[in-house]
Amino acid sequence: MRLRFIFGEVFNGLRRNSTMALSVVLVTFVSLTFVGAAALIQMQINQLKDDWYGKVEISIFLCPENSRNENCAEGAVTTAQEDAIKSVLEDGALSGLVQKVYYESRQEAYDKFVANDKEGIWSSLTPDQMQPSFRVKLSDPEQYQVVADATEGLPGVDVVRDQREIFSQLFRFLNAATIVAAALAAVMLVAAMLLITTTIRLSALSRRRETEIMRMVGSSRSLIQMPFMLEGAVAATAGAVLAAGGLFFGVRYLVDDWLKGSVTWVQYIGAHDVWSVAPWLLVIAVGLAAIASLVTLGRYTRA
Repeated sequence: MRLRFIFGEVFNGLRRNSTMALSVVLVTFVSLTFVGAAALIQMQINQLKDDWYGKVEISIFLCPENSRNENCAEGAVTTAQEDAIKSVLEDGALSGLVQKVYYESRQEAYDKFVANDKEGIWSSLTPDQMQPSFRVKLSDPEQYQVVADATEGLPGVDVVRDQREIFSQLFRFLNAATIVAAALAAVMLVAAMLLITTTIRLSALSRRRETEIMRMVGSSRSLIQMPFMLEGAVAATAGAVLAAGGLFFGVRYLVDDWLKGSVTWVQYIGAHDVWSVAPWLLVIAVGLAAIASLVTLGRYTRA
């Protein structure tokens, strides 16, 4: 009987304040969509880092002829210097950080350069003008600076470059997108909480006479407040469900059907990532409704 009464009151309250309840659903939907989008973008960034950082290499370019680098004042790198550099990488203190070392000769560098020069702009170059290099694959790409510091000053080394620099701007852009989405989500969550508070307040005011009668007949405070709390929770939960559905269809049609077909070399997030975020959206929605209810009902349904 008590549950039937509570659910009946929840239904009646949502029906009476249907416009406000719909507003709560829509605002919660938009705000939690931003929350979920920020979480998914960050998951995509982490996945890209795990995938790409595991593949990138350090390029140790060796001294060519006529280099302006002070470390190359003696001229082009010699065979003895190349052997010494390789020994430091494979047998020295860096051996525990280095997974594999590839040597690229001038001829190999020239052949690769010519293969990528489709228009023949650099056809006048010769292999002697190219730089030999070591391509170093690290066991832990985050230890780049340790390897760079140990090799930059070695005789015969012109410059040390980390291929992660290629992706740094992309990751900065994606991180900025995450921050923007999170900021918008925070603003919309505040708006959702204020709207839930207003909805509950109006519902409590419209049924003030009923709550007075319930108090007079000895109803507990929790029984009086429960319908109002559930009204906010139902509206917010509906918004969270819509947000999860919107994110799912966004990933399904935008990522799976479009991006995966257009850019095939990237490992993208999938529907399973959306379902891992969805429970947190529900928790946030219920939490917002609970906080708004406690703040509002303490004043308007005081026993």
